[in-house]
Amino acid sequence: MKIRYIVTAACLAACAFAQAPALVGPQGRGRGGRGPQGPVVVSPEVSPDRHVTFRILAPQAQKVELRASDIVGLARTPAQFTRNAEGVWEAITGPIDPGAYRYTFAVDGVAVMDPRNPLVSESNNNAWSLVYVPGADFMDETKVPHGAVAAVHYYSTALGKFRRMHVYTPPGYENNQKKYPVFYLLHGSGDCDEAWTSVGRAGFILDNLIAAGKAKPMIVAMPAGHTSAATFGGRGAAAAGAAAAPARDEFYEDFTTDAMPYIEQHYRVLAGRPNRAIAGLSMGGSQTLNVAFRNLGKFAYVGVFSSGAMGMDGGTDWEKNHAADLDNASLKKGLKLLWFSTGVEDGLMDRSTKPTVEMLKKHGFNVMFQESPGAHTWINWRNYLNEFAPQLFR
Repeated sequence: MKIRYIVTAACLAACAFAQAPALVGPQGRGRGGRGPQGPVVVSPEVSPDRHVTFRILAPQAQKVELRASDIVGLARTPAQFTRNAEGVWEAITGPIDPGAYRYTFAVDGVAVMDPRNPLVSESNNNAWSLVYVPGADFMDETKVPHGAVAAVHYYSTALGKFRRMHVYTPPGYENNQKKYPVFYLLHGSGDCDEAWTSVGRAGFILDNLIAAGKAKPMIVAMPAGHTSAATFGGRGAAAAGAAAAPARDEFYEDFTTDAMPYIEQHYRVLAGRPNRAIAGLSMGGSQTLNVAFRNLGKFAYVGVFSSGAMGMDGGTDWEKNHAADLDNASLKKGLKLLWFSTGVEDGLMDRSTKPTVEMLKKHGFNVMFQESPGAHTWINWRNYLNEFAPQLFR
């Protein structure tokens, strides 16, 4: 998959470490008059049996830990680091299921990105090192035509500042004049607009689906869900299941006034409801429902991953605020897909997803709902995208 211009400070810092001159071995001989060098450090190292070795040179450290919540079993059995005579700490964990995993080291309690790994993934307020364990055909980088991902900057008139979103264009987009349907894909509260393309593997998932004829070629726009801590999409809203919208929904204003119009003016997008989809995970799922049900005449496909419209308050305000759309029979006719999926170990299942599904059914909507294994992790969200995208624009 071609990556255009995704450059961040975190990436530059990681790359600076990773591209430093190769270090010599224990003899400590320098190169080019640079003086003594340290030992060679390779990290992470993924073996064919899907074990991953993490290493970091920290000769003065007393303790090194691995932090990677999505690696199943790591929370119960932390990876044990050992230090060799040269001050290199090493831990092996696995076998790990195929997929992309974020991680950092904790060196004497201080979070440290892997200085030998140039692969990074951004989140809402920090960055992570990233390791990919191959072996899942649907998200591996395979020998198929690849689309492109661009980091797009636009000025938000609603918010009075510049904003960024990531945009996937399908294979061949640059070489033709075709128009394509558009899919708006939203991230969760702990993430940013870059997350779906790094840890989420969205570009590779779409490439593989399109090449196999399982999904229609489409443009995928991934906007930033956060505006400020006080608005919808902040930590408090996500922790509560992101239920009722506050007095001012800044994300909604930016999305409808600026982000969505930017995509449809600057990309070759097919017009009309049948050519427009929206979905999101966690906070993004609640944002999806807020956007879609206030504009139900514009979206024919709606997906909610590990989320719902209801939070700790039971969601009665959301139902009341959207009463007109919920009971509009004409809008229901053009809604081709209303799709939910949440993991059985996810705390939002009973608190948010199931009550929302039942509420929508009560108002006459045909809801597709499936429970999946697992919890509130990217392991599920990549699978959901792989299941949801083939149902679009049919």
